[in-house]
Amino acid sequence: MAKLDESLALFRDTVLDCIKAKRSITVLTHIDCDGLTSGSIISKALFRAGAKCTLRVAKEFGKTTAESLKKDARDFHIVTDLGGGFANDMDKRLGRNWFILDHHQIPDEEIENQRVINAWKYGIDGGAEICAGGMAYLAAKSLDDKNSDLSAVAVVSALGDRQDRGEKKSFVGKNIEIANTAKEEGLLEMDLDLLLVGRETRALADALAFTSQPFIDGLTWNRDVCLSLMNSSGVQLKEGGRWRVPAELDENEKRAVIEAITKFASGKNATEIMSDMIGYTYTFPTEDRRSFLRDGREFSTMLNSCGRISRSGVGMAICMGDRNKILLEGENILMEYRKTIRGLMNRITNERWRISESNTCVMVNGEGVIPETMTGTISSLIAGAPKNAGKIVILRTNSEENTIKFSSRKSHSCKSGINLSDLMKAGAERFDGVGGGHDAAAGAKITKDKLDGFLDYLEVNVINVQGSDSAK
Repeated sequence: MAKLDESLALFRDTVLDCIKAKRSITVLTHIDCDGLTSGSIISKALFRAGAKCTLRVAKEFGKTTAESLKKDARDFHIVTDLGGGFANDMDKRLGRNWFILDHHQIPDEEIENQRVINAWKYGIDGGAEICAGGMAYLAAKSLDDKNSDLSAVAVVSALGDRQDRGEKKSFVGKNIEIANTAKEEGLLEMDLDLLLVGRETRALADALAFTSQPFIDGLTWNRDVCLSLMNSSGVQLKEGGRWRVPAELDENEKRAVIEAITKFASGKNATEIMSDMIGYTYTFPTEDRRSFLRDGREFSTMLNSCGRISRSGVGMAICMGDRNKILLEGENILMEYRKTIRGLMNRITNERWRISESNTCVMVNGEGVIPETMTGTISSLIAGAPKNAGKIVILRTNSEENTIKFSSRKSHSCKSGINLSDLMKAGAERFDGVGGGHDAAAGAKITKDKLDGFLDYLEVNVINVQGSDSAK
């Protein structure tokens, strides 16, 4: 098995030589939270080292991406959170002038490629133990130990990729090492607390209403009922005319809120709901109180919102330290994103013909409704609904150039042995498309004329299968 330290040393030596020779560098990254954080982390480290660096984003890495990099005027290329499966193309077109920093599952033939620095090569689970932001952080730290302060941004990336999968939403593997570094630097606080959306920014009733994991029937997305419940709890909801936020509650008030929710959820898996509502929170104490950057999960949501509505530059500027007018822009983007999500979820829910269900799978037709950039967000929300527990969710929508984009997710408590990365990759390749990702979250893209065949493939390998370990 390859050694991570040796790969990082090669990265360091190659990149520092590149900088000394005044060769220009392009960083290409994905548009989601993990992409924006990983691209920002390595770009900031390069800037600090004196590099001439340009940061770009892409929705995906396709068959023509390596060729477009070859035509780029820059001399060297670093790809983060993208590029798995395309190492041969990179070698053919770029020679030795590239690296990939990633965590998605890769084919066996890429394991020996020295320019692919991927978690799975080193026995690290890229789906749970580290994401692209973490890999970029390790690469940045190899360039200079002073880049340890970028560990806080890597924590945001792990939260954005939902790698808080340990007990009570804790981190495991490399992620906990990175989080502990951020803590030692005074950049992060980790505490057991109520897991409410918008801990630092949302009024209590709103925070409860928009917390969808766990989904509480009657409360989730129902602000009026949540406001009534909070009033009945006896907790003071306002202070000097200003609505209080969850982060301001003391321990007694938190207990009162928990008791009120438990009574409301009585007979509706109350114990499980309350267990899911208490877990580790990740707070950045150097950020302003009541700022959406102070809570790690809200920070990650803001970054996702920037990428999903084509404002990636705002998110990356914030990751790299901009705290002036750009913050207001980020806040407005976050509000627009949340409004968009509510509208899309309402549309999908109301148009029941778009959803077909079996014992193992929920298939959602989002064509004409769900933007391509929102497929992952919406499929994750659908997978989070209690009624879909134990199932696989597969959402499809239109993409550019007469193609169809698929996003798949394993729901909470899904016991299926199907590896979604293998499923989507094998299926897409069978129909001349591209696909891949993680065991519990993956995507694919095919041309529209292959849709019926791909749907038949999914029916054989998911809808009619229980606990299958591989695609047929």
